[in-house]
Amino acid sequence: MGDLKSFLNSLKSKCVAVIGAGISNTPLIELLLEAKIDTIVCDKRSYEELGEAAKRFEEQGAKLILGDGYLNDLEADVIFRTPGLMPTNTALKKAAEKGADLTSEMEVFFDICPCKIIAVTGSDGKTTTTSLIAEILKNDGKTVHIGGNIGIPLLNRADEMHPDDIAVIELSSFQLITMQKSPNTAVVTNLSPNHLDIHNDMDEYVEAKSNIFIYQTQADRAVFNLDNEITRNYAKRAPAGEIFFFSMHTKVKNGVFLENGTIYESRNDDISVVMQARDIILPGEHNIENYLAACAAVSGSVSYDSIRKTARTFRGVEHRLEFVRELRGVKYYNDSIASSPSRAIAGIRALRKQGDLILIAGGKDKGIPFGEFGTEVMENVKTLVLTGAAAHLIHTAVENAPPKKLKVIQSKDFEDAVLKASSAAEEGDIVLLSPACTSFDIFKNFEERGNTFKDIVNRLV
Repeated sequence: MGDLKSFLNSLKSKCVAVIGAGISNTPLIELLLEAKIDTIVCDKRSYEELGEAAKRFEEQGAKLILGDGYLNDLEADVIFRTPGLMPTNTALKKAAEKGADLTSEMEVFFDICPCKIIAVTGSDGKTTTTSLIAEILKNDGKTVHIGGNIGIPLLNRADEMHPDDIAVIELSSFQLITMQKSPNTAVVTNLSPNHLDIHNDMDEYVEAKSNIFIYQTQADRAVFNLDNEITRNYAKRAPAGEIFFFSMHTKVKNGVFLENGTIYESRNDDISVVMQARDIILPGEHNIENYLAACAAVSGSVSYDSIRKTARTFRGVEHRLEFVRELRGVKYYNDSIASSPSRAIAGIRALRKQGDLILIAGGKDKGIPFGEFGTEVMENVKTLVLTGAAAHLIHTAVENAPPKKLKVIQSKDFEDAVLKASSAAEEGDIVLLSPACTSFDIFKNFEERGNTFKDIVNRLV
């Protein structure tokens, strides 16, 4: 497809519809309008809800189709879907039958990106792993562009990139499901049931994730978690010339592994020490695993000093076991990203040895069973504060777990949950927001939920 300018020129005589005016598509809309391309903006929010953005788009010449019927009679030559709208949507299928070209911001970026791409996906840990890879590369002197599902669109920045740069991208299953191009280095952190409220079933979710590596060539590298059955089996299907594994429990022939507190790199069983796991300042075993994945992704292209420097300085990503404050001997952590039971379990295990846990959980469920989460809560949490639409499901899971002493508190709303958690905490305790659910019952995204939590905590006196 060429560069960004050529891509925009190819749209000059076409009508382009962009579905969703959120974070990922707003720069795309602005890019199209600046290029004087006939653009339709479709969003389920009203004009008033979109606010200044709607006014700005309209002033720049966009046609707006907003509200409940935003997908009715969808007609355009090219349609960019928002990641949250599945390609199986009836309106999209009808548009495709009429000849529309369905694509996305990320698919076009892969077509025109002038530099190498490292992409990360998985059920848990993908944002931290993406950030770690980017930080290691930066510490090694590389020019890095980080984006994708991490919240930063990249298409509008493609003309700023150079062949020697590196794009480090987080990809969700919703982005991957229609991808027909894979990155130079693909990393799959792990896979477990997730987003089953949107995907038809687990098989569709697993297949969507596989697009991150399935279109690779012999010149590429694929990195898989040896400790996860699904990702381990992915390796059998991977066409990449380099297949690397990472493992917390097993030596690997090619890749990175942990043994007795030391992280090793192996190349055809030629083993070198990378660093000590204790050098990693991020809490929790899951973050050691994230480092293993990141090290495998950059193996052979950076110095060990750059990896060690990152381990000793990188303090994590906002909303991911983020330390908020300590008040009267109680520490508060924001793990709002934990929108699945498996992710919340990782958060509990990361902090359980640092103090008794007061856990705030609940929100909108994803259709994932809470059984294992209920057992984890019963075994490692002192007080559980429940909030949101799925509170009753978590309560049931906890009641069905092997009985131990656990206090369960119901709250009337999110702020009430935080205040009750604070009231229940004693000196030495940890108040942890790790919801095991999405935020969409109350908030527009996990960032808003996390920021609300931090605001409430920082107002405590």
